Amino acid sequence: MLRMKVQECVIVLDFGAQYSQLIARRVREARVYCEILPYNAPIEVIVERKPKGIILSGGPASVYRKGAPRLDRRILELGVPVLGICYGLQLGALLLGGKVVRTPGREYGRATCELVDKKDLFAGLPDRLSVWMSHGDHVSRIGRSFDVLARTENAPYAALRARHMPFYGVQFHPEVVHTQLGAKIIRNFLHRVCGCRGTWKMRSYLAQCIADIRNEVGDKKVICALSGGVDSSVVALLLHEAIDDNLVCVFVDNSFLRLHEAEQVVKTYRDHYRINLEFVDASKRFLRGLHGVKDPERKRKIIGAEFIAVFTDAVKRLTRGAASRGGARTSGKAPAIEYLAQGTLYPDVIESRSVWGGPTSVIKTHHNVGGLPAKLKFKLIEPLKYLFKDEVRAMAKELGMPASMYKRQPFPGPGLAVRIVGEVTARRLDLLRRADAVVTEEIEKAGLNQDLWQYFAVLLPISSVGVMGDERTYEYCVALRVVESVDGMTADWARLPYDVLHRISSRITSEVRGVNRVVLDVSSKPPATIEWE
Repeated sequence: MLRMKVQECVIVLDFGAQYSQLIARRVREARVYCEILPYNAPIEVIVERKPKGIILSGGPASVYRKGAPRLDRRILELGVPVLGICYGLQLGALLLGGKVVRTPGREYGRATCELVDKKDLFAGLPDRLSVWMSHGDHVSRIGRSFDVLARTENAPYAALRARHMPFYGVQFHPEVVHTQLGAKIIRNFLHRVCGCRGTWKMRSYLAQCIADIRNEVGDKKVICALSGGVDSSVVALLLHEAIDDNLVCVFVDNSFLRLHEAEQVVKTYRDHYRINLEFVDASKRFLRGLHGVKDPERKRKIIGAEFIAVFTDAVKRLTRGAASRGGARTSGKAPAIEYLAQGTLYPDVIESRSVWGGPTSVIKTHHNVGGLPAKLKFKLIEPLKYLFKDEVRAMAKELGMPASMYKRQPFPGPGLAVRIVGEVTARRLDLLRRADAVVTEEIEKAGLNQDLWQYFAVLLPISSVGVMGDERTYEYCVALRVVESVDGMTADWARLPYDVLHRISSRITSEVRGVNRVVLDVSSKPPATIEWE
């Protein structure tokens, strides 16, 4: 995998926080490039990146427990500014002579924080802030190693600064939106403490991506897994810009696409962008593979494995065809197809593999990263692997992609297969496809789509009694999932106007024969995920 070279880099060491990626997101918002590494990354790996600063994430463990994640003390002695958040604060305090104990009651939620030192970390902030706490331990003693920067009613050492090395710590979470001016606190650490200038821009990142891909690939060919979604589309256009005709996009109809999507993708990329596009209709093959399968993780694994198998077959056909066409010009030597390009994003990796082996809990297997066989025959190119969703859209804009394409709502790699709870069949896919089209049409007709992150239908594995005309029915139930979000890492259910909900429900039950009930999902992420499976 190509690794980006940047002038300024901040490292987040992951101690098991579900929001480690949110910390990284806030750093990127300040135009400073950031990477997440596991807490036990070798110090040589950290030094190699020449970080301007290091942030220690929160985590679910207790620093005084046996086997709890620990920090290599040498990291604190590098002379690089370090900011500890929650568990990170407690760990730094413990290593520098302080004491951490269990709190009488777990503190979770908003707290009022009094700032008593506003020289650097809290410069330009009011004397009191509403902050978000989530901890069961706290620092009870600091000795003479620290200066106190802030306190709350239940946390006398809510923020600390070490006296003899550039270590800072906060007990609360500045990365979450619930903390007042939390982004300002992070920017103060980056700019005032670390001396970062904030020079990271998508345009320069894109230029480097293109140069690195050209250097890596040379005259070899790359197969791109094109789905028509934002992520794979950006990868395709990026590679097309970098290597032109050496890119071959393989678009697979896996039977899990939205209504008329296959035709639209072929027309857009083959006719408009003039990209080499190999269309593969593997719908029956995928449906056979999922026959009788209800478990969502098994679905994702099977679909991922089938994608790789389909790509392998496509490579063989493409290589044989190129060899027969170009034999006279190349003395029979077929062009080498060595690379497989994927639209893997940062959150995909974090939710799938616990952040490079870190202790973060695995949430679910993602299609791009979960179904790959151990002996993959291609070298992987994942140019979006270090980007968040909104950064991918920024890259799409730089590449000249129209807003109607890059502002499309996210669509999961396994497609509608993970929006059917339970077994996937051709009939259920048809029902969901038509119901989902109604949801999309009505929301876009009402002009609500620009303010929403995702809006789609989910087919539930239950039937209920209904009455249509004079007849009793016993048919499927569809759930509406409509959420607002900035980056997909957290989300809240959208409060749609009642008239829009009424039209969606009426049209689905009238037009989609086989569905007689529509319900609304009113859960947020967390505790739920955006997708049902």
